[in-house]
Amino acid sequence: MGAKKRCQFQLGTDDQCNLAALRIVGQCPHCRAQFCGDHRLPEHHSCNNLEDCRQQAFDRNKVKLESERTVASKMATA
Repeated sequence: MGAKKRCQFQLGTDDQCNLAALRIVGQCPHCRAQFCGDHRLPEHHSCNNLEDCRQQAFDRNKVKLESERTVASKMATA
């Protein structure tokens, strides 16, 4: 078995995290980097793709809400 993978938070700087990366939930689904328990969430490691993720979620929610919108003509017949 190889060496433990380390957290990639601020890799290459003096503030680099030296904790072990989590095996199952430590990979960010947006940037594909490995992180420890403290930095695994996109908000905690300043994920570069976080804004894209938020915009996609916003657009999906917008389409869903617009498709469920109540129209005045439907209310008049009820």
